[in-house]
Amino acid sequence: MTTTEWITDIALVLVVFRQLREGRLDHRTFLIPLGIVAFVAYSYLDSVPTGGNDLVLIAALTGVGAVLGVAGGVYTRIRALDGHLMIKAGAVSAILWVLGMGARMGFQVWVEHGSGAADVARFSVAHHITGDQAWVTAFVLMAVTEVVTRVATIYVRSRRAQDGAVRPTAPVLDRTA
Repeated sequence: MTTTEWITDIALVLVVFRQLREGRLDHRTFLIPLGIVAFVAYSYLDSVPTGGNDLVLIAALTGVGAVLGVAGGVYTRIRALDGHLMIKAGAVSAILWVLGMGARMGFQVWVEHGSGAADVARFSVAHHITGDQAWVTAFVLMAVTEVVTRVATIYVRSRRAQDGAVRPTAPVLDRTA
């Protein structure tokens, strides 16, 4: 792994660790992780391989990213406090985030050191995956999807929390009618 890859992976892990302590939900909550994955996608996605079972691999890992992202967003606490929305990643959210990021980092380290490359090559041949770019694309899209779905889930939940904070809790009865 290059220094840039380590930095981007660690930065994405730190995004959630920063949210383990409750803080205000603001534009940075959305822009920082989206900016990081935009950089990663720009850096690593040259093309989407479509030969063999490449699209099956890409779809499977993208689906895993979506599940992790939505679950991570659901297990992030959002509440209204003094007219502001507060956000705090729960333990489940943090574990899911680290699990997704750690799996990608672990796979990359395993492939680059030891017998991982040979094992992945054998698996790729047996399952008609055409090459390295299919794996790169699958893992990058997994990361992008995990981040986008987590951020989108938090956004939707924050809008609902904001609406709930503005609306009165009990209906007001009109006694003039």
